Amino acid sequence: MSHTLGIRQAQKQKTRQALLDAALGLLEHQSLSSLGLREVTRAVGVAPAAFYRHFKDTADLGVALVEEALGSLHETIRAAIVTTGGSDERIDRAVDLIAAHVRAHPAHVRFIARERHGGVAPVRAAIGVQLRRFADEVAEALGADPESGGWSAADLRMLAGVYVDHMVMTASAILEAGAGADGDEEAAARRAEEAVLATARRQLRLVTLGRRHWLD
Repeated sequence: MSHTLGIRQAQKQKTRQALLDAALGLLEHQSLSSLGLREVTRAVGVAPAAFYRHFKDTADLGVALVEEALGSLHETIRAAIVTTGGSDERIDRAVDLIAAHVRAHPAHVRFIARERHGGVAPVRAAIGVQLRRFADEVAEALGADPESGGWSAADLRMLAGVYVDHMVMTASAILEAGAGADGDEEAAARRAEEAVLATARRQLRLVTLGRRHWLD
């Protein structure tokens, strides 16, 4: 009996993941507010009724995509912000981590960039919750940094928010730089991405300088 239940549970999880993957693919070219559940179930090859065994509606599916896209990123975010080495080395490592994540998960990054200010309120709220969690965790890590001596909790939280907002902005800009590139356009896309990364590094150097003199 337990073996049968295990098989059923595995199949249920497989179908759920297939629905998430199909939705993410469809969302490459449209917003969540325009996505119909029949589109998703048709792409997976299941009956529309099967959708409701996993999600209440497309907003619920969107919230699950937010968790999939951002839920596993907390350690990566901390590593990008709070890392060892000189300031330039730390900045380079942070920007490289962002770029590597965008290259590995472009569809998830595109989904978050579009839906962060999109028309589906529960999804906007879920993204906001995740970004605030990132900022709280980064603020806690910054508080343990000797460079943060004398900083108030409110100022640390403000600085953490700047870092998190910058990472989201940079990820979106990297995605835009390579959007739709193929053939001869690939070289131009690479140059555009390199320009985005160079700007991101300069912006982080500016934040670093401001951080050093904030208590002045």
